[in-house]
Amino acid sequence: MHTPPAFPELLRLIEERTAAFCDTIAAAPDLDASVPTCPGWTLFDLVAHLGNGRRKWAGIVVDGPTDFQPEEPSREGLLEWMAESARLLVAALEKAGPDRECWGWWGDSQTPLTVAAAARRQVHEIAVHTYDAQLSAGAPRPVPAEIAVDGVDEFLMTCFSTSTPFPWEPAVAEYYVDEGRSWRITVSEAGARIGEAQGGADATARGAAHDFLMSLYGRGGLEPLRLEGDVRVFDQFVAWEPE
Repeated sequence: MHTPPAFPELLRLIEERTAAFCDTIAAAPDLDASVPTCPGWTLFDLVAHLGNGRRKWAGIVVDGPTDFQPEEPSREGLLEWMAESARLLVAALEKAGPDRECWGWWGDSQTPLTVAAAARRQVHEIAVHTYDAQLSAGAPRPVPAEIAVDGVDEFLMTCFSTSTPFPWEPAVAEYYVDEGRSWRITVSEAGARIGEAQGGADATARGAAHDFLMSLYGRGGLEPLRLEGDVRVFDQFVAWEPE
């Protein structure tokens, strides 16, 4: 099975991806440029969303879910405000430590409700939004392979595994990323569970981790992936909205 990055590495990746995000914003010619992967948003909206989200999660780590009032950042100090948002988040995570229990909306999943799990979720939210910003600025770069591979695992474990009954016929699918990791997804009336690939699945998908990640986050379709078997299963995964 895939092993997530250690807690210190997660904190480093939050800082590293935030820096990449801020570099993209600094180089963008127009903060009012639209973000193709976030319909209706401008680059300024994306920064405000990402910064406010990190501030909100800093508060959740410290005090649990509370009322949070988003800020309207100043355009003049936008990048410093975004960087400060990440610093507040990392400081809260570091002070709490990886093993402390932490609220999360993923309580029905295979991901634990811990500070380490919250930190991991933050890495991938920032990574995907960094790609959104790069795409808007006309300079998209694939999410670094080590982050993308972990992002696929984290998404499946956190956002897809559930006890909500699968509304179609039971099925088994396997994902194989070119970077050398794989997963087995079993769906039935018992929900969806993620395990290690074993072969003999009803449907199989192969491709680069970045392409898997973009597909999982709704930033791209299945076209870049190499599909085999009963591909209707993948369409069902896309259409499914477990509670």
